[in-house]
Amino acid sequence: MTKPLPGADSKPWYRHFWPWFLITLPACVVVAGIWTAFIASRHADDLVVDEYYKDGLAINVQLAKKQRAEELGLSARLHFNGDLVTVSLTGPVQDSGLLLQLSHPLEADRDFTVPLAQIEPGSYRGSLNAEITPNWHWTLQGLQQEDWRLDGKVQAADIDNAPPG
Repeated sequence: MTKPLPGADSKPWYRHFWPWFLITLPACVVVAGIWTAFIASRHADDLVVDEYYKDGLAINVQLAKKQRAEELGLSARLHFNGDLVTVSLTGPVQDSGLLLQLSHPLEADRDFTVPLAQIEPGSYRGSLNAEITPNWHWTLQGLQQEDWRLDGKVQAADIDNAPPG
């Protein structure tokens, strides 16, 4: 058996402080990088659109539908009361139902569509799937006659927080 040299340390490498210190720093960077990638992929912004060309073509169709609504003299007033939405529509529309699309200003996974049934001429009502707050975007179009479109933004005056009665 050989004797250790004088001044040499007889402990194995894993019993020393410095190797673990030098391993820990890069390991922390790797863990932080993986965690950052997870956060970025899970909470990605919905503001970027992948299909630019298709969206550009759809914008032309939307503009034509908005122009048609303007030609018909259509206008709408939305009122939110609890989980109900009432739409007062003025203009020559004979549809027995309308389609209301509600879009959250930042989170696309919170968007939803509400079918509206006619309760009297020019007045439509439907049930909401989620709570609506100001600044949500809305789009309204007919079910039978889809050649027009109205859109706008939900205002605070449109929302009544009292339970429906």
